[in-house]
Amino acid sequence: MSRDTQLKERWEKLVDILSNQFSQGEDLDLDAIIFLIGVQELGKFQREYKKDEKLNLMHIAICRLLEPYGFYEFDFFDEDGWPHYKVKEELPALKAGEQTVLMKEAIVSYFIEKQLID
Repeated sequence: MSRDTQLKERWEKLVDILSNQFSQGEDLDLDAIIFLIGVQELGKFQREYKKDEKLNLMHIAICRLLEPYGFYEFDFFDEDGWPHYKVKEELPALKAGEQTVLMKEAIVSYFIEKQLID
């Protein structure tokens, strides 16, 4: 099976699982899944988030997702328990489609690591 086919199948399976758990029948999009990862990484599930906090959660998720690729490194937790990362290497200039593929690969790897999918 080609890498692209395997990624597509894993991505679709993951979207189905997460959409069934967190959505009213609508497929979650990439941004919604990134947000969920941010909440997972923060570990504060039973609360509402303000707009700026939602952006910060997405930033946490992106840092965590791209950490295995060498772009970010966990630095510390602040006094409120929010994780902070430092940039290890600047992201290369990617076209929109390339960014999407990179994020989908990183998300699939994250959920394989968390043993939600295989």
